[in-house]
Amino acid sequence: MSRIIAGAAGGLRLASVPGDTTRPTTDRVKESLFSKLESYGVLEGARVLDVYGGSGALGCEAASRGAASVEIVDKYPKAVRTIQRNVDAVVRACSVSGLNPQVKVRHSNARTYLSGALDVWDIVFVDPPYALPNEQVVEDLQQIAPHLAEGAIVVVERSARDSEPVWPKSVRRFAAKNHGETAVYYLEPDAAELSAESVLGIAEKEN
Repeated sequence: MSRIIAGAAGGLRLASVPGDTTRPTTDRVKESLFSKLESYGVLEGARVLDVYGGSGALGCEAASRGAASVEIVDKYPKAVRTIQRNVDAVVRACSVSGLNPQVKVRHSNARTYLSGALDVWDIVFVDPPYALPNEQVVEDLQQIAPHLAEGAIVVVERSARDSEPVWPKSVRRFAAKNHGETAVYYLEPDAAELSAESVLGIAEKEN
């Protein structure tokens, strides 16, 4: 069973999704990646998207550590129910410490959610099943990139056995670390490659 590593809800045990449709991030990997995010100073007050939620562990950890808003997306009904259970517990724990993170759970597949998104994010977690092809991950990143704030970070988890994805030009990998079977990639928006058309696309959605 996973747990919240640190923050207002630190130590809280999280429910797991029944069955084998999800692959939870281990506490060891989670602790490493959140330590890195905290070293970059991006968590406090962050707007966060967890686009392949699973149990919601990554989004819940971000909320516990001071994120202002978190959206957690998953297409599996069992996962969505588990995420909501975990979110409710984390929000209650945060409120005791005077924190009030706005955490929303979305029942949707990633592509549908991203195609209609209007938000801007400071942190995005992309942790799909390892079986999802790299090409789909790249398509997700192409949709995510126009919504990234200046200084935003995208964290992508893939199998360490697979080759590194060929990242779209709109993002740039600046760090990577292997944790056993898991490879974690850290990306940032490449401002020079984010075209005016992408910005215009967001504006058109708002109108």
